[in-house]
Amino acid sequence: MQENDGEYKSNRIEVPEEFSEVFSHFYHAENASSETISRILLPSFQTILIFSFGLQPTTIHTFNDTQVDIDSCLVLGPVKKAFQYSLPPGSTILVANFKNDAFFRFFGQGAIWEHFSVHPDQLLDENCFTALWKELNNLNDTHQRINYILEYCRPYLRPRNTVAEALSNFDHEALDTVKSIASLQNQTERTVQLSHKKYLGYTSKEASRYRRFLKAVMHIQDVLEASGNVEWFDIVSECGYYDQSQLIHDFNYYLHISPTQYLKFQEDICISENR
Repeated sequence: MQENDGEYKSNRIEVPEEFSEVFSHFYHAENASSETISRILLPSFQTILIFSFGLQPTTIHTFNDTQVDIDSCLVLGPVKKAFQYSLPPGSTILVANFKNDAFFRFFGQGAIWEHFSVHPDQLLDENCFTALWKELNNLNDTHQRINYILEYCRPYLRPRNTVAEALSNFDHEALDTVKSIASLQNQTERTVQLSHKKYLGYTSKEASRYRRFLKAVMHIQDVLEASGNVEWFDIVSECGYYDQSQLIHDFNYYLHISPTQYLKFQEDICISENR
């Protein structure tokens, strides 16, 4: 996704192949206007590390009326529901999107959405991310900041667990993830279920439901670009929903809006999917 209206600029930046199993991408946004600009981030089921630069903090809001100010950096995730972020004038954010089990490889634990946010310094024995933010704040170029982050993270990255790797690389929609991995790894299904939550931060059932919803959202985007006329029963059929009410329920669950409201607001919604 890339947006540039002269006052608000945002873009998705791919990572080098060397880090392709660690980060899906980086996201950069800046507000060059004189007014605060807000956007809604679609859930990605990724854990994200947000760096905020500027004289005023970036603010994130959930639809449960939780508000968090980001003065330097913050960990969120896995992002299971939409939230709004607001950039004050002159502010910039740089977001690192952890891929699959990468957050566990850095911090030795899975992120938990119910905790919503935490300063990354709290996850380690030293104030390394505060120091990192200070160094990044002295750089003005986004790509220089990204390269600095990539080099900085090397010592903290742990070897990959074999079960976590199998879960991350499993790509057979027609097969049950837990049953298949349990058979391949010679473990019980319960053990694999616990590993899924431990290493990725969410359950296989949660992931399956979200993939179906994301498929619907992307299908809607394709239809809008092609014809602009969305037939909801076609979306239900193409994306594996039982009926239209189940699709509506997922829109309310993930975005707190109906499918028709999504059509009205979709220009203000940022999709940060991991495909």
